Amino acid sequence: MSQPRYLTKSRFKLATECPTKLFYTGKKAYLDNKLDDPFLASLADGGFQVGELAKCYYPDGHDITSLDYEESIQQTNELLKQENVVIFEPAIRFGNLFVRVDILVKQGNEYQLIEVKAKSYSAKKDKDFLNKSGKLDSKWKPYIFDVAFQKYVLKQAIPGALVSSYLMVVDKDMPCPVDGLNQKFKLTRDDRNRRGVSVSHSLSASDLSVKILKKVNTDKAVQIAYETELQTGMPVEGFIPNIEVLAEQYSNDEKVMPVIGSKCKSCEFKCSEEDEANGFKSGFKECWKEQLHWSDEDFNEPTVLSISNFRSSNRCIENGKVKLKDLSPEDINYEESSTPALTLKERQWLQIEKVQENDSSVYVDVDSMRNEMASWTYPLHFIDFETCAVAIPFYKGMSPYEGIAFQFSHHILHEDGRVEHAGEFLSSQVGEFPNFNFVRELKAQLEKDNGTIFRYSNHENAYLNMVYQQLKLSAELDKDKLCDFIKSITKSSNNSKDNWLGDRNMVDQWELVKKYYYDPATGGSNSIKAVLPAILNSSKFLQEKYEQPIYGTHELPSLNFKNKAWIEFDDNGKVKDPYKSLPKMFAEASEHDIELLSESDELNNGGLALTAYARLQFTEMSDYERKELERGLLMYCELDTLAMVMIQEAWREMINENK
Repeated sequence: MSQPRYLTKSRFKLATECPTKLFYTGKKAYLDNKLDDPFLASLADGGFQVGELAKCYYPDGHDITSLDYEESIQQTNELLKQENVVIFEPAIRFGNLFVRVDILVKQGNEYQLIEVKAKSYSAKKDKDFLNKSGKLDSKWKPYIFDVAFQKYVLKQAIPGALVSSYLMVVDKDMPCPVDGLNQKFKLTRDDRNRRGVSVSHSLSASDLSVKILKKVNTDKAVQIAYETELQTGMPVEGFIPNIEVLAEQYSNDEKVMPVIGSKCKSCEFKCSEEDEANGFKSGFKECWKEQLHWSDEDFNEPTVLSISNFRSSNRCIENGKVKLKDLSPEDINYEESSTPALTLKERQWLQIEKVQENDSSVYVDVDSMRNEMASWTYPLHFIDFETCAVAIPFYKGMSPYEGIAFQFSHHILHEDGRVEHAGEFLSSQVGEFPNFNFVRELKAQLEKDNGTIFRYSNHENAYLNMVYQQLKLSAELDKDKLCDFIKSITKSSNNSKDNWLGDRNMVDQWELVKKYYYDPATGGSNSIKAVLPAILNSSKFLQEKYEQPIYGTHELPSLNFKNKAWIEFDDNGKVKDPYKSLPKMFAEASEHDIELLSESDELNNGGLALTAYARLQFTEMSDYERKELERGLLMYCELDTLAMVMIQEAWREMINENK
């Protein structure tokens, strides 16, 4: 017997992103680029622990645990016969619509629908989820849509019910009342790989005395959604009409005609050629073929979706200019600047021009790069941080999502070309707040000389600014020295009350990439995960040096590798991505999931290390598993700073060649 095709809240959310996705979702033929492993997904987002904490605020609540549609509906209806009741995950059905409400509070004919989200909220900034124009704030829109959908289903399923709706969110303004609260919510999974949360028996009334989750009424925002949202880009006009039409189309497995645009860049229904060879279909390709009448060969040509940080791709697509080869300078509002550094528009046009001229050569502004290098002091230091921000804080007085800096790696490049992995730090102790020891160790490693320090993106600067503020409020005996050190290697954040620029302020290698360097092989991305493979393929110097198994010897000391050769060629003569030579962080995870967790944005904040750290903190594991996971973290972070060194070495060789 086939399962009913209900429009659920997750499917409705998918449809509001793109209604055509409803046709692709849940079908094995179409590759879905989301995490296969639900346990890893729950580790990465932390929402399950917040959901379990929310339940603790309602100690008399009843859990609907059945996953079967009919059984869960029957259990819910039986409980709703009570005059007053609190139900967790009640199953509500109306026609082809089905929702499981996070928390439903019934008092007579009055119902409180509460959707729990692990999203930070500040009463000063977020208020009623509206912007200054009285419209839905874009960052809250998906959450309001979620609540609005559920409220509609509930009101239809129980005619005459008086329904008020709420978001229960993480209150950024509320400090944690106790130490170790986060350790009382452990993630578990059963033999069928179903995720869950185990709540410690030691959870007490004092732990819940100050609520770090806040229940905020959404009735006004929901009404605005009903009246003003989902007017365009959907099957019909209007929020509620779209619910009804989408439910019918999904039930009948009808495909909504695609409307292509910039949203397609993040489509999860994409396939590589290898995936297609293995029998998968690409929903992305099907949509574009329908709208543009493309052949498979057309997809080999770069499109406007690949232009770095380009916000006019919708306009270009609407004008019929989809491929880079069809663009003119006017299409991107290109203007030449008088500064030596590439502006965003100049970089975008350089990317387009390289494609149009079939030019695969690397662009380097030799003179500007040489001038930058002349200002640096050897030895050069390269650092990379791994960080996270958890919803339920580690310590009393900490705010939700207050940052945790749990790991760094540190490489040194000497003036004579010697490279060494000079140091590292990893705090994996369960429940430990590592930030102050993190800075102490960083200070110890960097204060031995006055060499220039490099980071990749603003991430390291922002986190050190945050730890600076934490230190100022602390009782640490050495906080003045640590604060002075932080100020010496950073610049103050824009929102800081203090204002400083350190005499060893870190150089941002990411900014150097954007200003002075472009390799067509990066496809427009400035992420270090894209730049490293590109520069390894273009630099003969790096290939000759690192194809020898010398990394992790006395010649190139390493703390985690021995006799490692980083250069390995594939069947097409291309250098393989070094990250793919590292041991798998999660032995049971698929290559697909590891690939997704390893992806990083322009600021190099991937989810692999964060997920591994969450697993160390919030799951039970053997000593062997713990050591293997720690080993993987150390290797990945070491490669991050080695990648920075390799980029620097290649640049130095390019500059020397052009003397």
